[in-house]
Amino acid sequence: MGDHKEQPLRVGAAVRRRRRALELTLAVVAERSGLSVPFLSQIENERARPSRSSLEKVADALRTTAVELLAAADPACSVDVVRADAQEPAPDEPRVRSLVRGHQQLHAMEFAGDHDAGREFQHRNDELMYVADGAVEIEAEGRAHRLGRGDTLYLTGGVRHRWRATEPDTRVIVVAVAEHIEAVQHRRR
Repeated sequence: MGDHKEQPLRVGAAVRRRRRALELTLAVVAERSGLSVPFLSQIENERARPSRSSLEKVADALRTTAVELLAAADPACSVDVVRADAQEPAPDEPRVRSLVRGHQQLHAMEFAGDHDAGREFQHRNDELMYVADGAVEIEAEGRAHRLGRGDTLYLTGGVRHRWRATEPDTRVIVVAVAEHIEAVQHRRR
């Protein structure tokens, strides 16, 4: 029951729900994302599967993250197996794989290969980065942190950060409290 290998991840409905919640037209999302209206329509109607970079553009246009859109793609399951071979990587693109499906309280993503080091992140809730293979450099709060295989970095919610792989075949696991959860209370610094 929890093994969804036969069911492809359907992100179109999540994109449509988010767009409608923001009361945006496809034309506005197309303008913000740089993608065409017909392509966005195909995504929403599950006739096209966006690449990782296209999904990030859509997420940015909808003021959310690709992680949130992927998490909202499937209904929540109490037990769910995500198979390693369930998602085929696009050629010549870094691989991003969701390790948790559905609208859950916790998100986990695996990043393999190159990563857009110029992309800055700031998440509402806490997150943990674990280097499964290779090495990364993470810039957070004005400091650079070098992590190797087996190292972790914990970021509290609201910390702006960016990261990049510094070795080929790097794999990073990112686990975070979902954005829709009100987990962060005002912290004293």
